Amino acid sequence: MGKFGMGQPIRRIEDQRFVTGTGQYTDDVNRPNQSWMAVLRSPYAHADVKSIDTTAAKVAVGVLGVFVNTDLEAAGFTDMPADSIPPGPDGTAPEAPHRPILAKDRVRYVGEPVAVVVAETLDQARDASELIEVDYDERPVVADMKSALADGAPQLFDDFTGNLLVHWSMGDKDATEAAFAKADKIVAIDLVNNRIAPTAIEPRGALAEYDGDRYTLTTGTQGSHKLREWITGKKGKKAANIPVEKLRVICPDVGGGFGMKNFLFNEPLAALFATKAVGRPVKWTGDRTESFLNDTHGRDQINHAELAVSKEGRFLAIRVSSLGNVGAYISQFGAMIPTMAGCGMLCGCYDLEAAHVDVKVTMTNTAPVDAYRGAGRPEAAYVMERLVDKTARELGIAGDELRRRNFIKPEAFPYKTPLGMPYDSGEYTKLMELAMKRANWSGFEQRRQDAANKGKLRGLGMSYYIEACGGGPTEYARLSVDENGKVLVKSGSQNNGQGQETTFSQLTAETLGIEMDDVEVRMGDTDDIEQGMGTGGSRALAAGGSGVVTTAEALIENGKKVAANLLEAAEVDIEFKDGAFRISGTDRTTSLADVAKASFDDSLRPDDVEPGLVTVVEQPPVAPTFPNGCHLCEIEIDQDTGEIEFINYVIEDDIGCILNPLMLEGQILGGAGQGIGQALYEETVYDETGQLVNGSFMDYIMPRADNIPPFDFHYTEVPSPSNRLGAKGAGEAGTIGSTPAVANAVIDALAPLGVSDIEMPMTPLKIWQAIQRASTKAA
Repeated sequence: MGKFGMGQPIRRIEDQRFVTGTGQYTDDVNRPNQSWMAVLRSPYAHADVKSIDTTAAKVAVGVLGVFVNTDLEAAGFTDMPADSIPPGPDGTAPEAPHRPILAKDRVRYVGEPVAVVVAETLDQARDASELIEVDYDERPVVADMKSALADGAPQLFDDFTGNLLVHWSMGDKDATEAAFAKADKIVAIDLVNNRIAPTAIEPRGALAEYDGDRYTLTTGTQGSHKLREWITGKKGKKAANIPVEKLRVICPDVGGGFGMKNFLFNEPLAALFATKAVGRPVKWTGDRTESFLNDTHGRDQINHAELAVSKEGRFLAIRVSSLGNVGAYISQFGAMIPTMAGCGMLCGCYDLEAAHVDVKVTMTNTAPVDAYRGAGRPEAAYVMERLVDKTARELGIAGDELRRRNFIKPEAFPYKTPLGMPYDSGEYTKLMELAMKRANWSGFEQRRQDAANKGKLRGLGMSYYIEACGGGPTEYARLSVDENGKVLVKSGSQNNGQGQETTFSQLTAETLGIEMDDVEVRMGDTDDIEQGMGTGGSRALAAGGSGVVTTAEALIENGKKVAANLLEAAEVDIEFKDGAFRISGTDRTTSLADVAKASFDDSLRPDDVEPGLVTVVEQPPVAPTFPNGCHLCEIEIDQDTGEIEFINYVIEDDIGCILNPLMLEGQILGGAGQGIGQALYEETVYDETGQLVNGSFMDYIMPRADNIPPFDFHYTEVPSPSNRLGAKGAGEAGTIGSTPAVANAVIDALAPLGVSDIEMPMTPLKIWQAIQRASTKAA
């Protein structure tokens, strides 16, 4: 394949097994004497559980066991831990309400697990689950945030005051109020960030085993080590009374995670309990309905934002007040998403004097909400970029010119925003103008008129996004070389389809001067990999990739010690280049493979070098990176139907130094597709009784290939100083930039009719209704 490294558009090596059907996902893994688990779920959003009668189910054909929460608690399976809750006004974080693995005395959302059945076959388990009789006493329901916070609203938890989990804020309120006091104009906007179902193509699943001493859990996850720690309580509250050394977590191939598979769910814990209880491997694979009901959902925020502006069109300050929904229970990062994860990015790419954010995190009788691709940053970008466009319209200044006046200048970096984010680098005006040129921005008004002559409404929407990613804790890498010269990379990062096997192979091959075919990358097994953070926050390349390069360089230093013995030279005289060690100034060389083979010889290997040149590096935490870019979306709307047609979609991104342009484009365009999905199609809808009314693909609308535009994608490399590769995260960037760009395009198309806002998803029906209202008003 050749020695491909930074900047080479290599196709993913993982794709060979995926396209030939030889990938191995959780549901592909089976064990001898395996049994199957089915889950009985609550049909009510809020009810007391008066009794559970499992008598008939226990004697059904094929049944090995029927279990409720008291069975789990007796065996030490007690809790679903929450990880991070932000502090309230007094500086202390509230305790998360208790979340049992199976419903205990009360159910709080439709789909909450109540009991499990283990049987010889899946059909037998499902049939038996229907024989369980649960006596429910229904309670009043609060399914939306505003109702949950109203006076006298039904409480989800008796030992918790109201349904407000925490009231959180950030920024300088006094400085913000002072900036607003001197403003010549204040522009306000109210926005709903609609709730989204992750809908990964591979539903969640779990295979649990117990060998009499240790548990093994095989499951598609974004972090095997994190999952093990949440279960065993290695770093805090634990879900089960299992010592960390008694649990192995294995992650096979994963068919889509998008944040949702970062977390610990009820079913894997129930399967771990059940495998010991029945003495056999226990397998559970969720169906699509179960995914809609019990996977964590994303987004679900209500925002009121205000921008203080001078008469010259300079932004002075922003203030935002929000409601954020966490659902019925607190998922591990759930309370962080509407607060700490995204609010720091509400300043966008703009030079502001002050900012203040106020958030009420609310509990409702709905499925838990947690990170979904972007995790707070798309919500922040949507608020700012919708607000900027509204400000431009009210001031009569072109959107590009208003942004140009307020962008942070390149010479201002490093730049600390009023909300404390340490932006590392950026050339915002340059990227915006490159995108505008490719989109023929200057010719748009003529295109708008041409469309109007055909009875169509034409709109051109801009967003300039920025996000924070790539930082976080220490990352782990271990490299070794076998006697045949093959390099094994063990990384604490984890592949969820982004292509880390390929990128880490590229980095290893470039650093060591070898072929990519000679590199094997392994991830996701807690017995095989000592530690790791998994995948999340677009940090794989900045943190994990940097760790791989650092470890490869350390391996070279180990190799020099062995090469010195082989070449009978002093270590200081050994240099390394193109896969070979050389005595400086001579043509005497030895290959990496020969040195690795010699390292297995005690007579040639120094005491401080392990056989195979084994090298382990714990990459220190790296600072966040700040990908940014301009999205320009041009659409046409049919006034008679409200249907949208994409005319053009241009992206100009700054993702730092690029390792693999081909894979980068796939990440950006995939993310953009998901952002378009939120803007135009997707929304999970609960009715007033807490029932999910669109819990299947029959009525939950996702974008398809025929309603995603052909993207005109390009990038400009502005290196990040935050990590040794100069990389900025790419996994979530497309999602963050696309939603406001599409929404702004729709509003721009409808603005001549006097329409200033439509809530997402901006469906043809909503657009048609807005056109009809505008026509009636005009008449």
